[in-house]
Amino acid sequence: MQGIVETSDTTASNLNGTTTHEELEDDRGILILYGSETGTAQDVAERIGRECLGLQLHCRVISMDIYPLVSLSPHSLYHTTGNGTEPRSMSSLWQTLLRSDLPADLLDEIQFAVFGLGDSGYERFNWAAKKLQRRLLVLGGSELVKRGDGDEQDYYGIESALDPWLSKLLPTLKGVVPSSSKPLPTQPYSTTPLSRVRLIPDTEVDTLTEGVKSMGLDTILEVGTSGHISVTLSQNERITRNDWFQDVRHIELETDHDMQSLLENNLHVAAVPRRSFFTWIQHFASDEREIEKLVEFCSKEGQEDLHAYTTRPRRTILEVLSDFKSVMIPLDYIVDVFPPIRPRSFSIASSVKAHPRQIQLCVAIVRYKSLLLKAPRKGLCTAWLSKLKPGTRLRIGLEKGMMRLPEDRSKPVIMIGPGTGVAPLRAMVEERVRDGANDNTLYFGCRSAAADCHYHEDWKALEEKGALRCRIAASRDQDRKIYVQNLLEDDSAIISDLLARKGGFVYICGSSNQMPKAVRRTITESFANQDGWDEERSTKYVQLMEDEGRWSE
Repeated sequence: MQGIVETSDTTASNLNGTTTHEELEDDRGILILYGSETGTAQDVAERIGRECLGLQLHCRVISMDIYPLVSLSPHSLYHTTGNGTEPRSMSSLWQTLLRSDLPADLLDEIQFAVFGLGDSGYERFNWAAKKLQRRLLVLGGSELVKRGDGDEQDYYGIESALDPWLSKLLPTLKGVVPSSSKPLPTQPYSTTPLSRVRLIPDTEVDTLTEGVKSMGLDTILEVGTSGHISVTLSQNERITRNDWFQDVRHIELETDHDMQSLLENNLHVAAVPRRSFFTWIQHFASDEREIEKLVEFCSKEGQEDLHAYTTRPRRTILEVLSDFKSVMIPLDYIVDVFPPIRPRSFSIASSVKAHPRQIQLCVAIVRYKSLLLKAPRKGLCTAWLSKLKPGTRLRIGLEKGMMRLPEDRSKPVIMIGPGTGVAPLRAMVEERVRDGANDNTLYFGCRSAAADCHYHEDWKALEEKGALRCRIAASRDQDRKIYVQNLLEDDSAIISDLLARKGGFVYICGSSNQMPKAVRRTITESFANQDGWDEERSTKYVQLMEDEGRWSE
């Protein structure tokens, strides 16, 4: 038996995303802060950290939620995710930066660079990164390089913007940041970087969990109790027709409010590997041809081949290791090489007022075939959920949602969402109806009204009570495909009345290709068609709705 108990070196530990109090107050070198929801920003931040160490530059990689503003280093890099709203881990730091009593020269000794990660399918693409950049400039900071904007919609994903941005950033850092006074114990990628941890017999530590906590690695390996409660699965029911291609489940969880003390540690070997995975395993291959291919995958010129090998067919880490049979990963490097299994977030599909001791979810079971691989692709969490039986005990975490219903219950609400994006909208409808607010309009998109119109019985019952107006866009039920934006266009007079004259609220959930942009465009055009507004006035009104909190997506 072995346990993870200590880091190889102080500098290596700085790539963990965790840090000590003393390290927080150390202002040497480069500070790399990340705000991440899915782990992508952390992966990018750690990659930059390794690049900096390779250049003999002292650096620290830290999550924004544990870093105090007063400890900002002279050279700071920021990585954010999201499509308008800052990542949760960025919220505390962002609220501090927004304080009105901060002096205008607070950051006049700070040089910074910002790289945003987002999806251009949303109108406010990388909005959090743009807001952060502007605020840092207002507070006196100066940019090392211009902001980079990674886009998941690009052919190569965020790499399309990240590589060029790094090619400008790294030489700039080398020119303005002094090298470490003593050689750092790592070299460029021609030599294997040090692992973040080493394994020793567990006779030297009580348990693996205690060893992990003693290193401060609980953030990486998800050891902890914060926000987790015990629940019992009480219902797991398919709500799409049995012969329909997409299996969507209605899941109910019974709560008893008991706090749990441990979240299990797991490494995600079924994930589609990121580029950083290949950067690591190239050091652990022994076959010359495999080494050559892995090095090519890590190069700028090899990105087309890497995309075709991993992203396009959704090839997993296990399948990659099956292809590169000479790769032997030392146990000390498992935390570096394999990504952790991160919590999977699902929007709650029920109101606590309607179901006080239940949490209801609407979950699409991810399972599909790849044209290039024989084995079907599966979602790790949803495949596991689909096999559970009522009565199963689970540990879950709860977080506050980002959308807020209007305090004035007389205000009309328009909700738009395709597929399982309807989950939070169902919760909103239930909440509003319980509060006696009946001016609710739902635009729901599906493929077939008979096969995958989720919760259609609920919508029908609410319509009969006069508490909901429901419009279903079943795209495949007729020759001409009909989407939610088409129904919005048909109802432009109603939309304009509810929003422009009655001060209504709009909620858009679920990204289906360009749906959010198409909805915004259609609603904007409804003001021009029905009220005679020009394009500028219509666009500004939608922006005003956003500023007032009346438009959420």
